[in-house]
Amino acid sequence: MSIRTLAGCVAAVAVGLVIAAPAANADEDPTTVPPRTAISLRTPGGFGWGTANEHESRSALSMSKLYIVDYALRHGDGSPEDRALSERMIRDSDDGAATQLASKYPQAIEATASEYGLRQTHGTADWGRSSTSTADITDFLSAKQRTDPGSPIFEWMAGASNTAADGTPQNWGTAQLPGVQGSKWGWSDVGAPEVASASFGSGFSVAAHTYGSPADQSADVLDALPALIVRLVVGPH
Repeated sequence: MSIRTLAGCVAAVAVGLVIAAPAANADEDPTTVPPRTAISLRTPGGFGWGTANEHESRSALSMSKLYIVDYALRHGDGSPEDRALSERMIRDSDDGAATQLASKYPQAIEATASEYGLRQTHGTADWGRSSTSTADITDFLSAKQRTDPGSPIFEWMAGASNTAADGTPQNWGTAQLPGVQGSKWGWSDVGAPEVASASFGSGFSVAAHTYGSPADQSADVLDALPALIVRLVVGPH
């Protein structure tokens, strides 16, 4: 199994766990994940796991809303409108709210990528055409857990709506893993099916992107990670 230590990570703090490297297990082997899916797992304490394609820059879909919201909350004008739009973007994956906030802060995705060192994340004039990687998403969420655990982003992910603003169910992929406390989803409305999900739990964050359906992603994630997540939540035995 491929396990790497994240360069520059500090020791685990209150929101993290001190993790011993789990023993190799077939259902934790990243080489068994179909290439259609990229998966990354991180802890604030520096543990990392990922498929070989976890650094592949793919369509960010609605994962880019995480970056836009983080910028607006921390560097915006602090207006109630910004906060309301941000909440709709995370809870309901509201595209209209995202367009409004991205228009107000067109630099948000690039600025967030620079601040957090997200090398595969790139913004465009249209937030919906931005790109990122599962490694970048989990590195971002892990950094937030470590440095800003009180961010409303976590509250809104934990209170995500069962159905998005456009009527899409929000219930697949990483959200189905044990120990998950909150999630964000993304999907393409045009062309071939393409979906993403990102979740956090006590001391871990995880993200997946799949060239396929929600069911495809759920199958790939659940085949790869449950035993490892359990180890992170309850510790090695």
